[in-house]
Amino acid sequence: MANDVLTVVMGGGKGTRLYPLTAERSKPAVPFGGKYRLVDIPLSNSINANFKEIYVLTQFNSASLHLHINSTYIFDSFTKGFVEILAAEQTFTHSGWYEGTADAVRKNLVHFRTRKPSHYMILSGDQLYRMDLAEFHRQHIESGADASVAVLPVTREEAVDFGILTVDEQLRITNFTEKPALERDISAMKIPAAARDAVPNYSEGRDFMASMGIYVFNADALERALDNSYTDFGHEVIPMMIEQMEVNAFLFDGFWEDIGTIENFYETSISLADIQPAFNLFDEDHPIYTHRRDLPPTKFNSATISRSLVADGCIITDSTIDRSVVGIRKVIRSGTQLDGVICMGADYYEEPGPERTDDGKALPSVGIGKNCRIRHAIIDKNTRIGDDCSIGWDGVPPDGDYDRYFVREGIIIVPKNTAIPAGTVI
Repeated sequence: MANDVLTVVMGGGKGTRLYPLTAERSKPAVPFGGKYRLVDIPLSNSINANFKEIYVLTQFNSASLHLHINSTYIFDSFTKGFVEILAAEQTFTHSGWYEGTADAVRKNLVHFRTRKPSHYMILSGDQLYRMDLAEFHRQHIESGADASVAVLPVTREEAVDFGILTVDEQLRITNFTEKPALERDISAMKIPAAARDAVPNYSEGRDFMASMGIYVFNADALERALDNSYTDFGHEVIPMMIEQMEVNAFLFDGFWEDIGTIENFYETSISLADIQPAFNLFDEDHPIYTHRRDLPPTKFNSATISRSLVADGCIITDSTIDRSVVGIRKVIRSGTQLDGVICMGADYYEEPGPERTDDGKALPSVGIGKNCRIRHAIIDKNTRIGDDCSIGWDGVPPDGDYDRYFVREGIIIVPKNTAIPAGTVI
């Protein structure tokens, strides 16, 4: 049955709320957890379920995402699987960009049909979760439904950010309401008392079913559902299917985060270093796959590190690091202090000798210089922070776009490839 499932991962839109992290890359390509990309999460969930026929649909700022996927997900000749990219393309039947999730799938059905799938698994490329997709598929088949939607219980306050589904005692979805305002009475949409025993770890107050944007469709049902001009699954296709077909709810109550804002990204990333993180990277039964770089082990030339993750290939000298995530190849020089910092690492090791600007001025070395103090910040890849810099240590500027950095939701972001001169105070 696994070989009859075709997984489609949505490559994401512009990711404007994650800017400037998305200035040069799509949202699913944003580095995460020191060594991963966000897209590694759905791809790993699918591979762990033995669903190894996977298409990734991309269109915006996708060069970095394409490079990562092409260099990472390579199956051997004895594995009947693939991870292939389908970028937005012009044809004789359509000439526009993908106009939404449903439109993207519709425009690629001509490619999907050649695989003759029995079911389609539709996943988002920018969510953090670990789901047993094989169990999702199994329950969908047993339900006899045309489609199934992964849902999780939320509180009334959280419901304003989700599409809320009404279910009956058999977990059939009977109604869909998009992001109901807090003042609206939606008590009729609460999980039925008779169905609460089926909800994993149901607790009082988490009374509403929220769509996670993760779906399983029977192949013929998806073809019928897309025989129209609807562009989005959540807003249009799923509500239409609820009225005309059988749609089931798949109950999920593990950790799930839709990483939609800088604050979400920062808090979720930092929480990975907790003593007992909500999302555990150390699960051998459900690994997260990523590019194998064959980097050297990280070298600590004396350091004090607590509640932090440090990826491969780093060189850390006489520094103090607390509750931070340090990405690949990061060089942190003596006397530096990091407190609540996400460092995304570097794509290369710098050659000996200073690099210079076009006008001949020497640039700081790649990494973080000596005697720096950085707090509550995101340092993107290949940045150069000179000696004696203070970033966020004594406060944070108002949200805004500045000369060499950005502030979003109280978090300082130093963009990719930026050089911060020695002695800078932010």
